[in-house]
Amino acid sequence: MKLEGKVALVTGGARRLGKAAALRLAAEGVNIALHYHHSRAAAEATAAAIRDLGVEARLISGDLAQVSAAERLVDAAAEAWGRLDILINSAAVFFETPLDSLQEAQWDRLIDTNLKGPFFCARQAGIIMRQQGSGVIVNFTDTGVYIGWEGYAPYLISKAGVEQMTYLLAKELAPQVRVNAIAPGPLLLPDDHTPEEATFFAQATLLGRLGSREALAEAVLYLVQADYVTGVILPVDGGQRWK
Repeated sequence: MKLEGKVALVTGGARRLGKAAALRLAAEGVNIALHYHHSRAAAEATAAAIRDLGVEARLISGDLAQVSAAERLVDAAAEAWGRLDILINSAAVFFETPLDSLQEAQWDRLIDTNLKGPFFCARQAGIIMRQQGSGVIVNFTDTGVYIGWEGYAPYLISKAGVEQMTYLLAKELAPQVRVNAIAPGPLLLPDDHTPEEATFFAQATLLGRLGSREALAEAVLYLVQADYVTGVILPVDGGQRWK
């Protein structure tokens, strides 16, 4: 796919991995619809960085836990440029939920934001992309799906659902739309991580080191451009799943 002049919607694009994906696509000449929920200041800063790369950036806010909001933001991105070529489903929430104290509201927030929202974004984008004859969807799952961390059951269930969603939508939307996913490993640790935690996560990979924003961004770019790849989950985890 020639990327210059294309249009991408990046959910959760204000910060962290979504930001990395948005900036990498923008560097290739892609106009970016940048979705955010609460991170308005971060979204504005990322949009400014995107514009500095010589392409357009538009901010779209919404709570992906609401189906109507998910569909609205996809439609808004397509209407802004008259087309939608790429969807990067990176928005997610992540927090610990010990089994004994798990609350229904916690379950709902994780499943609704991490699975329901991305599904309805992808469905709406798929409809638009099929009508225009082409498109690419890249979902984000998590290497933790293969490892199984105690205390994070709803989160990992939501991400396992994204993997199955990727396979099914690749079949449903073919041949016009390709659908793949990335399973990131220890690329970006929380801002408050300790040196000891960084060492632990680095040693938990086969490569013995943490990943980077660039590693994630290059994987996104590959899946966007690889025009004979669909229905694939690409781990970007330094071999963490095998350690």
